[in-house]
Amino acid sequence: MSSRHSPTLTVMVQAARKAARTLIRDFGEVENLQVSVKGPGDFVSAADLRAEETLREELTRARPGYGFLLEEGGTVEGTDKSHRWIIDPLDGTTNFLHGIPLFAINIALEREGEIIAGLTYNPIADELFWAEKGKGAFVNDKRLRVAARRDLSQAVVCTGVPHIGWKNHATFSKQLAEIMPQVAGVRRTGSCAIDMAFVAAGRFDAYWESGLNAWDLAAGIILVREAGGTITDLNNKSDVLGTGSVLASNETLHRPLINILKKAGSA
Repeated sequence: MSSRHSPTLTVMVQAARKAARTLIRDFGEVENLQVSVKGPGDFVSAADLRAEETLREELTRARPGYGFLLEEGGTVEGTDKSHRWIIDPLDGTTNFLHGIPLFAINIALEREGEIIAGLTYNPIADELFWAEKGKGAFVNDKRLRVAARRDLSQAVVCTGVPHIGWKNHATFSKQLAEIMPQVAGVRRTGSCAIDMAFVAAGRFDAYWESGLNAWDLAAGIILVREAGGTITDLNNKSDVLGTGSVLASNETLHRPLINILKKAGSA
């Protein structure tokens, strides 16, 4: 464990690694279930809940009064009204369900409405992305910086593609049609957490998506900011958690991308 970790970050890392041990074991079973007629759906739902319970238990033990915003468990009020954990135990559930090794545990700590620490852990790759306010962003022990590319034509950008049950297919199609001809490539990993971590790491030059939840975004917000990136909602405002939309990139690419997305009609 890094000597740079504060006591709070250490608690977050320990909780994530404990939950990850079960998820890795469950993922191995999911791979076996791909060939069954019923499929692994119910099993994955149970794995998701198990991971969330582990995270909640570990974090409550270390910080008893803090509240929670949980993907599965909803809002849990704490006696300490100024601190709240925002948790997604399995971001990239559909990938997990299909045996695709691109998923992550997301933990963020909010103090008085501001994200002050965030962690995204991809247990299969054993990449632990983490950041604390004012201390920079890291993957394991390596310092992160967003990519320095200044030309959109050289940029690789990522996004989330709307699926069945979503209402913004038409808007997304317009956004994609505007962006595709202007960039070097568009990617889709199936995990918002990994997308934002990869922007912080300089692997992707930008990421945009809408229709997201606080637990998808909270950890990534501080990762990108502490890696020197710019992050707003698709209206170029700061209320990313409130709107559930996001554009994350370096400062130079942010303006042209916002303009393109506005032209297409932001969802």
